[in-house]
Amino acid sequence: MKSQWYLLAGVLFTIVVAIFAVLNVAPVEVNYLFGTAEWPLVLVILFSTLMGIVIAGSIGIYQVVMVKRRMQQKHAGASVEKQVSSKQVTDEENKVETVGERRRSR
Repeated sequence: MKSQWYLLAGVLFTIVVAIFAVLNVAPVEVNYLFGTAEWPLVLVILFSTLMGIVIAGSIGIYQVVMVKRRMQQKHAGASVEKQVSSKQVTDEENKVETVGERRRSR
């Protein structure tokens, strides 16, 4: 249900941006670091929107990757702790068996 709301919000946002862009078709001067150019305002609006989506998506993907990496590290740490504790239990059992064998041999 949550993903449907995101889809609906995305569609509504796209429609609003498209309407806004189509209503603004006048040429505008765009200043770059190396010069200027005249572009239709619709392209400037659409390009700016696209760049915002790309940047926000990149940040979101980065955060998801970092969370997954932390989860894997915690899972690996838990596995190591489990192996260490089972190794300690095995060592203690071996000590008990060794002590028991010494008592029997006396």
